[in-house]
Amino acid sequence: MALIVVESKKGFKVGVGNNHARLSQRAARRCLFFPSVHVFRHLAQPEPSADLPTPALNLSYNQRVKAVARSGTGYLLAVLLVVGATLIGSRWLHLNSTTMALVFLLGVLGISASWGLQQAVFMSVIATLAFNYFFLPPIGTFTIADPQNWIALFAFLVTAVTASELSERARRGARAAVERRQELERLYAFSQLLLSSDNPAELLNLIPRYIVESFGVRSAAVWLSSRSDIYRSGPDVDGLEARDLQLIAVRGEPRVDAVHAIAFMPLRMGMRVVGCMGASGSLLSRQTLEAIGSLVAISIERAGAVEKLSRAEAARESEQLRSVLLDSVTHEFRTPLTAIKASVTSLLGSPNHSPEERQELLTIIDEESDRLNRLIGEAAEMAQLDANKVEFHFESAPIAVPVEEALDELKQPLVHHPVEVRIPPGIPNARMDTAHIKEVLVHLLENAAKYSPAGAPIRVTAEAKDETLTTSVADRGPGIDDFEQSLVFEKFYRGRNQRVQVHGTGMGLAICKAIVEAHGGRLGLTSQLGHGSVFYFTLPLG
Repeated sequence: MALIVVESKKGFKVGVGNNHARLSQRAARRCLFFPSVHVFRHLAQPEPSADLPTPALNLSYNQRVKAVARSGTGYLLAVLLVVGATLIGSRWLHLNSTTMALVFLLGVLGISASWGLQQAVFMSVIATLAFNYFFLPPIGTFTIADPQNWIALFAFLVTAVTASELSERARRGARAAVERRQELERLYAFSQLLLSSDNPAELLNLIPRYIVESFGVRSAAVWLSSRSDIYRSGPDVDGLEARDLQLIAVRGEPRVDAVHAIAFMPLRMGMRVVGCMGASGSLLSRQTLEAIGSLVAISIERAGAVEKLSRAEAARESEQLRSVLLDSVTHEFRTPLTAIKASVTSLLGSPNHSPEERQELLTIIDEESDRLNRLIGEAAEMAQLDANKVEFHFESAPIAVPVEEALDELKQPLVHHPVEVRIPPGIPNARMDTAHIKEVLVHLLENAAKYSPAGAPIRVTAEAKDETLTTSVADRGPGIDDFEQSLVFEKFYRGRNQRVQVHGTGMGLAICKAIVEAHGGRLGLTSQLGHGSVFYFTLPLG
């Protein structure tokens, strides 16, 4: 059952019947002959009809009616052209038969180029009849007296039909070229979308949606032999059953169901089938399906290769980091242990040491034990910061408080370095955990003292700008090369020229960076070889 509603300025016309093709033609004629008709709708699902051409199966109902209306307009225009040319040539200009034949032939070519072969052949027939009736003697009858006129008449008819066929071929060729260009553009856009992700799982979830968006199908699905899941563009199966996808992948041959507008295409990598894709709602050409399948297979293989490469690179970096860690920890732990062991062995093996010698050996044991304890503490703190297991107690506090506490703690290391503190009075408070910010300042000041020559001044400054408080520690040390400035904040990294001269673990700046970033700030540096370095960190005002 079909229902047609034709809307016009005068009201609505409703058509009901079982033959939806006939109703469509009636609606098309009304739309053609009455310009006031501007909308006609299909309100019920039409039954398949042999009256409609096969290509219309993929069109919506309104598109079919529009196609019928356009076809009828072509036939009407052909009749009007023949009538107009005949009236002008016979009544007003009194043109001869040769001129009229050329005029009719020009009209046939125009109809063929604009509307199609059927309308052009129709115009050729009625133009032949008009040419015979109005321009070949005896005029006013369909009788032809001179045999030469028979030849002229049939020559005109054959020429008109042949010209129509050639024009139609040219139209089809141009239309096919445009379709191929559009298809290539869609395939190119689709290939660019496939490069948007290097994660195989994410890409498999996106591919069906990309197919729907790029090629106008209703739904799509992808299944891979290496995975158990089926990836769909939406929740509806829409005829793309799992068993069909798996069967096509096993057989390795495409299947197209024109009646239900469903197509399945195996995904191939060379001669190997890696899965299957399906599309429903629109019949794409086999070449397009093969191109889509190849692009999908290549993108999945590419994403898998990138993922494997990333894992291999991560494993390599992890192994390299492990080696660096073991080397650093072994070296740094061995140094104090060696000193402690040597001092203890000397005390036990030689009881005749003088009090001064015994005191010196005990001092070495005490200092190296403190150093070993600090190494273990920094390693444990770094592990806790990486695991986000450190609790921060934020409060609004002046930056002068942690600066003074850090300077009090480092009186002995800073004894050979004059320290200048420049903190403007009235500077706003910052949101901070005072204990952890003091730890950051201790690390920065201690590094400034260790890497600067004796007597070199150290400057601590603070300034507030753009809702942040910036605190800087400047030294007069050897400076840091541009290449190393991006590496000094990495765990266990030591400067190339300072690894032997200055003891350390390479974890101090990494700890500082983690603490500052936990406050919502940033740790950075500016340095110039031979002129010193400035380490600074920012904190939000509070």
